Amino acid sequence: MIDFLLYALLAGLGVAAVAGPLGCFVVWRRMAYFGDTLAHSALLGVALGVLLNIDLGIAVTAVCLLMALGLVALEQQGVLALDTLLGILSHSALAAGLVVISLLSDIRVDLMSLLFGDLLSVTTADLWVIYTGAGVAIVLLATLWKSLISITVEPELAEVEGINVARVRTALMLITALVIAIAMKIVGVLLITALLIIPAATARRISATPESMAVIASLTAMVSVISGLAASWYIDTPAGPSIVISATLLFCLSLSFKQNG
Repeated sequence: MIDFLLYALLAGLGVAAVAGPLGCFVVWRRMAYFGDTLAHSALLGVALGVLLNIDLGIAVTAVCLLMALGLVALEQQGVLALDTLLGILSHSALAAGLVVISLLSDIRVDLMSLLFGDLLSVTTADLWVIYTGAGVAIVLLATLWKSLISITVEPELAEVEGINVARVRTALMLITALVIAIAMKIVGVLLITALLIIPAATARRISATPESMAVIASLTAMVSVISGLAASWYIDTPAGPSIVISATLLFCLSLSFKQNG
């Protein structure tokens, strides 16, 4: 197998492994719009990274994490409804990123790869970043799993039981920000949330427990990566969108199953 195709496969599987369990919480807690907001802020991170001449991975991760913390702070202050805040920050970050990029006339940035991913250009360094970030996210999710389930099912009861709901919720947002930052290389800014939501939505229909849903969601995301890459290779389609379409087809197939729960 050609090296760059192998690297693409390994990168995609690394992101898929963590996208499964994290996507479950995105679906359970109805955080899809939050994911979109962080995805749009990733583009701003790229623009600032180019402007300040710093590593794009570091810039994207920093901006996503700061955006997540900012959302937590604004939500706790109760300034506006959460969906309104998300709408303002999401479109503002996307617009700011595009404006900054347009001002960098002497530096060429491939907007298509930023928006829709450039999986086939993954390098060994990218693999280290992806697997390190994914590994950290998986460990944190495993450590906080019971607390996350508790605050998702019944936050008031979780607080009575001694769980710091605000802290756990903040941790979930930061984990989501980290995964979105490392996944941007795979499917791009506009398709990151789809990779989180669609496999989890597919798994929800055929899972009996939260744990089985997380495992099935990861497997579904992995199958989507493999089939999407195969389509990209054989019929010459963009890798990122092909992965999302593969995930969508699997979701359509899951509709033939009776939903559990």
